[in-house]
Amino acid sequence: MKFLLDTHTFIWWYSDSKKLSERVLELLLNPENVRLVSVVSLWEIQIKTQLGKLTLNQSLPEIIHQQQNNGIEFIGVKVNHVLMLGQLPLHHKDPFDRLLISQAQS
Repeated sequence: MKFLLDTHTFIWWYSDSKKLSERVLELLLNPENVRLVSVVSLWEIQIKTQLGKLTLNQSLPEIIHQQQNNGIEFIGVKVNHVLMLGQLPLHHKDPFDRLLISQAQS
């Protein structure tokens, strides 16, 4: 199975896996699953860190390197992801979440 982790799931995965449900941990630990993280999440983490809303135990480059070694795949934003934003209901207001939803649906 292939799935895209949202920003908080990714943060909890590398920093405090006790916050994840048993089912989510099972999915993350299954080597047959493809775990994807968007650069949108990295962007959100970087912004929140710079604003003082998030404290990391490691630098973001260290986290990225470590997670790549753990089999996490990072995906970029494509034109079709941006265009799909126009099809999402407006009750999704957070721009990061909207782009993650768009990526997950494509």
